[in-house]
Amino acid sequence: MSILDKFRQLAAARDALIGDGRPPFGAVIEKILSPTEGIMYGRRTILLGTNNYLGLTFDPTCIEMAQAALRDEGTGTTGSRMANGTFSAHADLEHELADFFGRRGTIVFSTGYLANLGMLSAVAGPDDVVLVDADCHASIYDGCRLGSAEVLRFRHNDAGDLEKRLRRLGDRSHRALIVVEGIYSMLGDRAPLADLAAVKERYGAYLLVDEAHSLGVLGQHGRGCAEEAGVETAVDFVVGTFSKSLGTIGGFCASDHPELDLVRYACRPYMFTASPSPSVIASARGALAALRARPELRQRLWDNARALYGRLEALGFELGGAVSPIIAVLMPSADAAIAAWRRLLDGGVYVNLVLPQATPNARPLLRCSVSAAHTPEQIAAVGDAFGAIALPAPHRIGSVIAL
Repeated sequence: MSILDKFRQLAAARDALIGDGRPPFGAVIEKILSPTEGIMYGRRTILLGTNNYLGLTFDPTCIEMAQAALRDEGTGTTGSRMANGTFSAHADLEHELADFFGRRGTIVFSTGYLANLGMLSAVAGPDDVVLVDADCHASIYDGCRLGSAEVLRFRHNDAGDLEKRLRRLGDRSHRALIVVEGIYSMLGDRAPLADLAAVKERYGAYLLVDEAHSLGVLGQHGRGCAEEAGVETAVDFVVGTFSKSLGTIGGFCASDHPELDLVRYACRPYMFTASPSPSVIASARGALAALRARPELRQRLWDNARALYGRLEALGFELGGAVSPIIAVLMPSADAAIAAWRRLLDGGVYVNLVLPQATPNARPLLRCSVSAAHTPEQIAAVGDAFGAIALPAPHRIGSVIAL
């Protein structure tokens, strides 16, 4: 037996799933044309599988700031934040994020994944407990694995189940860290943060909210689900990423706890990886400024989300939750999902195909991500593409998909 033998089984499972058609995972965008279009398989394609919620990847100011940083500071820092990898712009971005969230301090990480890995492994120790919503992202679970705390799961968006588990902890509830997300990345549903925060306060626990998909999307100022729910003061740690609404790459944690700064000395994913390149930091700063100054982007995003959700609902598709920039179209089987994904791509629309184990409730789905940059005409074209694979009402069984 070889340590590589396990990959033979993986290859067999992949080949059985994909067959001879276009592989749905790792599809190549041959040329990017705009925030919402690219060339795939030689044809112009509407991109509905990105997380480019505010459409800022081609924002002229962000690009100019990135170009200036590239000229002035080079292509990379070639060091970690704890060594030579902190430039003045890294510190400036941390101050700007702290100001945006109204927090005492912020740490910037190289990716959102590393932000979760770093915070969860450093904050919760051997005598602590982490209570994780069952539908949390893989980076949250991986952060728990990297750490040494006891990990308990509670039912998705169930404040009652969370309270039951905290009650069982007794005095240990004061050493408990609750971890949830603002908007969940598969179904687009949001956390009932008002209820969860009330439970947290009753038991003296701590609360970390990953606002990755809700930054720039929810709240009067775009600060996320906690702002929308009016419970920002109950949130101890706000974690997020730059790779969605801010259109670049990186991650952060903001907090009022003065101990946050000491996390830098205890956090392996912060200490032992290269810091973000100057151009990335510059574009993130430009995008954050745009998020704050241009609320019309958020309005346009929600107009597009409501329009597409309403069209898919009218077509009879089974959707994953309430209206959200993430619209999950649930499929009856993996084969049906793959067939639908290929027909949509042939029709000039790219969406994300997601299969179990990555989905809640073991349901395959087509995951659509709406952007403020999508035009009404593009939203209509996406609806038409889905309409071409929908069955007439008398023939619908479960998810409406014609194979």
